[in-house]
Amino acid sequence: EIQEAFDLFDTDGSGSVDIRELKIAMRALGFDVKKSEVREMVASIGKEEFGVVNYDEFVQLMSIKMATRDSQEEIMKVFRLFDDDQTGKISFGNLKRVIEMVGENMTEDEIQEMIDEADRDGDGEIGADEFFRVMRHKGTNPLDISDSDESDD
Repeated sequence: EIQEAFDLFDTDGSGSVDIRELKIAMRALGFDVKKSEVREMVASIGKEEFGVVNYDEFVQLMSIKMATRDSQEEIMKVFRLFDDDQTGKISFGNLKRVIEMVGENMTEDEIQEMIDEADRDGDGEIGADEFFRVMRHKGTNPLDISDSDESDD
């Protein structure tokens, strides 16, 4: 699939694609990317911001994007496990249920603290974006509140 996308947009057969072609190829593979994001990705592998990438570099960039997409999908699966009432938010009750289910021993104040830490929009619940932010920051354990975004210095 990656080879086909590369070949499709390597219209002149040069063995490389430019930023515009790269963006189109990535969209064809299901990624909603902006030109600025593609430029940043190309720069991240040591290429000039407006340069071209060969097939090996294209594979490297797509591997990074696919790993990101896979982790996003996995995080959303976990979110849906918490959001058992399918409201699109994790409520105090949702979180308490999961904590009890996995055998954690936490007070209601500690549970509320977890919600307060993750709740960026102030609605008292954890939305999907908020959950994703916490999971990316924390790693794999959504019940770990040991490290906060805020430093205690």
